[in-house]
Amino acid sequence: MKPLLDVIRMIWAAAPGTMAKGALLSLATLLAGVALLGLSGWFITATGVAGLMGIGIAFDVFRPSAGVRLLALGRAASRYGERLLTHDATLRALSALRVTLLRRRMQDSWEALGRLRPGPALTRLTADVDALDGTVLRLALPLAAGTSTVLLAGAGLWWLTHWSLALTIVAVQGGGSAVLLRRLGRRSVPASIRAERRGQALLRGTVSTLRGQIDLAVHGGLAGRLRLLLGRAEKLDLAAARLDRMAERADAGLSAVTTLAVALLVALGGWLVQAGTLTAAQAAIPVFAALGLHEALAMMRPGMSGMGAMADAARRVFGAAEPSGGTGPSAPDPPGTGLVLHGIGHARPGAAAPVLEAVSLEVRPGETVALTGPSGRGKSTLLQIAAGLLSADRGEVLLCGLPLADWPEPALRGRLAFLPQRSMLLAGTVMENLALARDGLSRGEADAVLAAVALDGPLAERGGADARLGEGGAGLSGGEARRLSLARALLRRPAVLLLDEPTEGLDRATAERVLHGIRTALPEAAILCAAHREAERLWADKVFPL
Repeated sequence: MKPLLDVIRMIWAAAPGTMAKGALLSLATLLAGVALLGLSGWFITATGVAGLMGIGIAFDVFRPSAGVRLLALGRAASRYGERLLTHDATLRALSALRVTLLRRRMQDSWEALGRLRPGPALTRLTADVDALDGTVLRLALPLAAGTSTVLLAGAGLWWLTHWSLALTIVAVQGGGSAVLLRRLGRRSVPASIRAERRGQALLRGTVSTLRGQIDLAVHGGLAGRLRLLLGRAEKLDLAAARLDRMAERADAGLSAVTTLAVALLVALGGWLVQAGTLTAAQAAIPVFAALGLHEALAMMRPGMSGMGAMADAARRVFGAAEPSGGTGPSAPDPPGTGLVLHGIGHARPGAAAPVLEAVSLEVRPGETVALTGPSGRGKSTLLQIAAGLLSADRGEVLLCGLPLADWPEPALRGRLAFLPQRSMLLAGTVMENLALARDGLSRGEADAVLAAVALDGPLAERGGADARLGEGGAGLSGGEARRLSLARALLRRPAVLLLDEPTEGLDRATAERVLHGIRTALPEAAILCAAHREAERLWADKVFPL
């Protein structure tokens, strides 16, 4: 329950004044509903008694009817105000939480981010935040307002009628409902978690099927995939049906408790009227108030039904590591001494032998060094260490004469650029993708860098820099997408450029043109390249085997 309480505190702290006003309006709404029925019951009964006694002409109907209208209008107004305030504060808090969670995700290691599948991860995060929406609106506020309403209604009935009627309301209706809701909360936790997780599994499967439907159809796997999704949908229906049955039984139980309380109040009120302790109109107030309290108690049920899914989401959200604070001191502007790696050693978790051991090399400004060796020898790992994305177990990396640890992140990314094997492009125009590298990018600069990576020809018939791409760069071939990512790196004009197989998938002529364009665009940069192809090795000034 602690993560759930943390979520409630976090949402409340986002706008404590607004949430407090909303909570008071929620309480006012419920109290107005109880008072409205209580006053209406007294008014109806008193009017009937006056009529039976033949004194109806003298009975004041104007003030009670005005009170009824005032309570009805006030209840509607407070309900609107409560929704406006609490929903606005909650949505603002959850909006900030989304940003916080994405920042926490960015603190993961390069290896963890490399294994991350963005679609499912974003779907999971969105679903968790949506589940937390109900922690205040469907759980905390209804519980607090409902409990307070029962207690305040009991105090009011004690003052207006008789202590025995007040205790009946609090003990029978309030206490009985509390037992039922607590039992529902405990029993619904596994059921709500199961339903939520099955819903997520169905959503992820549906999205992946839609994205890969062409490949599935070509390879004959579409029918099997659809059967899998239908099976998941059936499991979700079963879990949701079980949760619905629990909720229906809880609603029936709350109605039974209210019915029992009303029966006891009628019997006890009649006995008090016969004893001359109360008038018939006074005895009617608790009966109608109990009917009004049923709304307050029924409001608690949805939150208790979904408490398991909320708690499960809260555990995932608050189980993430806290984001690191600050960016460190400002780095001086060191001389352009290139990149130096000294005694680098690194082992993958669980590996029998280190992937890198005592690797030392230097790349001077204007020099290109090609890393060569079979797959799995650590070329990509060494580039990630040089980029500051992966920490070496041993050794040191110097960028322009300073250790990487001494570079604030913005200054580091201004001096060093890295083109990994997998780069992400965004839906939008080619110009918009290039503009991520530099503010105020001109059309001339964009055309020049596209020519440097041999993309001017392929994009010419599609509008050049204005060509529009789909999600993830859809519309470009693999080689074209890779060259566009390379163009984006060149626009940063780094002092050190790290390339992981930059011409993979290109023919020999295009590869040579791209490599020439890289050096032409960055004549003074120190370039370290993981090379698998002969063109890349011939382009380099030095070859460093791993």
